[in-house]
Amino acid sequence: MKILKKPIILLTSILTCYSAISAETNKTVIGDVEMPEVQNSKAFNEVKKKLGKWEGKMTQYTGKVFDVSYEWKLTSGGNTITETIVEDGVEMLTTYSDKDGELVIKHYCALGTEPIFKVSQASENVLAIVFDKSRSDLHAEHHSFVDSMKWTMDAEDSNSMKFENTVNLDGEQTKNKAELRRIY
Repeated sequence: MKILKKPIILLTSILTCYSAISAETNKTVIGDVEMPEVQNSKAFNEVKKKLGKWEGKMTQYTGKVFDVSYEWKLTSGGNTITETIVEDGVEMLTTYSDKDGELVIKHYCALGTEPIFKVSQASENVLAIVFDKSRSDLHAEHHSFVDSMKWTMDAEDSNSMKFENTVNLDGEQTKNKAELRRIY
């Protein structure tokens, strides 16, 4: 048993050092190919502050309150963030990635639509996005879709934030809001 402990400790030490070096260089390598370094927009870096899982309660425009969770993960070698949303048991997906230095957001909604958004505000505590009419063929008079989203981080508690959205629903604009807490 003692003989196995030394190689395991050595292997663990090597892997720990490799992980630390990889994290410092922040390089993505697939096989033998090093991926080019990508500069992320300010807005992308603001979304990165939300990485992890958040849970809370949403108050729907109807007054109904229900459980919600949002989980942001960094994917694609650090170039895309996926957000898995669960509202009242219904799962949806949103992606965040830069294109030509601009954050582009695409939401795969339970309404059956896929609105694309652009950033309207990006500051240290607030990220707001609005429907980008130039990248989508959705129209409020014909389609139901999310029109805007806004996250406001608590300035004194980075594990707490407020979320608001507006939804064009059957030609009417509705508003929903949630109080969220990071659980990891």
